[in-house]
Amino acid sequence: MGTIFDWDYMIKSIPEIARYLPVTIGIASVSIVCGLIIGLFTALVKIYQIPVLKQLAALYISFIRGTPLLVQIYIVYYGLPKVLEYVKLQYNWDINISGIPAIVFVNIACAINVGAYLSETIRAAIESVDRGQIEAAYSVGMTIFQTMKRIVFPQALIVALPNFGNTFLSIIKDSSLAFIISVVEIMGQAKIIGSRQLRFFEVYIAVSLIYWVVCIVISKFIALLEQRLRRYERRMVE
Repeated sequence: MGTIFDWDYMIKSIPEIARYLPVTIGIASVSIVCGLIIGLFTALVKIYQIPVLKQLAALYISFIRGTPLLVQIYIVYYGLPKVLEYVKLQYNWDINISGIPAIVFVNIACAINVGAYLSETIRAAIESVDRGQIEAAYSVGMTIFQTMKRIVFPQALIVALPNFGNTFLSIIKDSSLAFIISVVEIMGQAKIIGSRQLRFFEVYIAVSLIYWVVCIVISKFIALLEQRLRRYERRMVE
């Protein structure tokens, strides 16, 4: 009769799983950067109430928040190649659709997902900045861009940073869904290792420890960054 839990198998699986940690971090990093761009654009559209775009932004946010990331990955993975194929035929573009790596579709789906959630975070952070400061900036001749860059964004960043951190941690864990379209990251590698000897319990404990450690490290880094930004803000006020 075999043992209930094989400690040696779990310990030996950790380095093998950790080899794919860069893939997980890469997916999360690309998604958060692209998501920030999408979220900022969407937030500004809603703040400035741009006709037509504000309705599209509201629809986008509602759809993304109302559907699982798993479904969104499938839609991008199976839908985007059809769109590219149509473009290729219509405009005679030289696109090798079959050569696009699956991880590209994961990054696109995750970025779209993150962008919808960050848009509300960014909007709330921007609107938290004292309106009097913005009006004062306009009164001394600053443009909208200068006001945003010098007055609004630095203060909004401090407000939004904890939510940015939480979103980054969430997308690190959500990247485990990438294996459904054959992108091997740490969760996918754990499934592969577990299937060798049907020791899924051990490898899932191992991968959970890796996720846990990564999230602790990132949480500490974000906390330190927030402290530094707040100290800088206090010096600016003084």
